[in-house]
Amino acid sequence: MPRTPESVEPFDYTVETSRPFEDAVAAVEEATARHGFRVLHTHDVGGMLAEKGFAREPIKIVEICNARYASEVLAKNVKVALMLPCPISIYREGGVTHLSTMLPEAIARFYPAADIEAAAAEVQKAVLAIVNEAKG
Repeated sequence: MPRTPESVEPFDYTVETSRPFEDAVAAVEEATARHGFRVLHTHDVGGMLAEKGFAREPIKIVEICNARYASEVLAKNVKVALMLPCPISIYREGGVTHLSTMLPEAIARFYPAADIEAAAAEVQKAVLAIVNEAKG
């Protein structure tokens, strides 16, 4: 039976913030450490696009990871690496800054036989806390 848009489970969590764009990026990076995660890299996607002549409002993607959870889920199914590390996007659209993340529990739905639901739920709790703290 095909899925309709109404039957598809959420894949992302997105909020608006009143913080200026760069302050929102810094807030995500700072909240990440407070929750036992590490920033692996922050990609300046908007800057890269601008360098290539594709101007747009700013967008950065902060890749975060917790080694314990990453090790646990990769031991169960290495293909989960296709969806790691956890990305948090900070972007401006229509003059409004947004924070958006993929829901880690969605990863468990992609790999139902991997039995990673418990770890995904714990990571999701932390990632949502990071986003909500960074929102201000």
